[in-house]
Amino acid sequence: MSVTCFIQYKIDPFKRDEFERYAEHWGSIIPACGGQLLGYFMPHEGTNNVAYGLISFDDLAAYERYRKRLKEDPAGNDNFRFAQQEQFILEETRTFLRAVPATFLQRPISPRD
Repeated sequence: MSVTCFIQYKIDPFKRDEFERYAEHWGSIIPACGGQLLGYFMPHEGTNNVAYGLISFDDLAAYERYRKRLKEDPAGNDNFRFAQQEQFILEETRTFLRAVPATFLQRPISPRD
């Protein structure tokens, strides 16, 4: 059963550019370490201090292998250091989810005229 790590970030709204740079770096690091990056999502309208990252894995064992590789990855460590130095992440929480298969990636149905 596949699991998705849903990361919620509370960010400094005055440092959104720094968070976006941080998220962009994960675009190559996460897949190289074994995670399927679904994406990072920035505030657009409404709440200005909440962002999300979603990463999927085959199972929790795959997540644990990924975490081990990530801790040893020089680019990953550089990105973690960047976040610590710039202090744009105020809080981070992780939840592990599984998709309800009948609802996952449903495309819009063309309206009947």
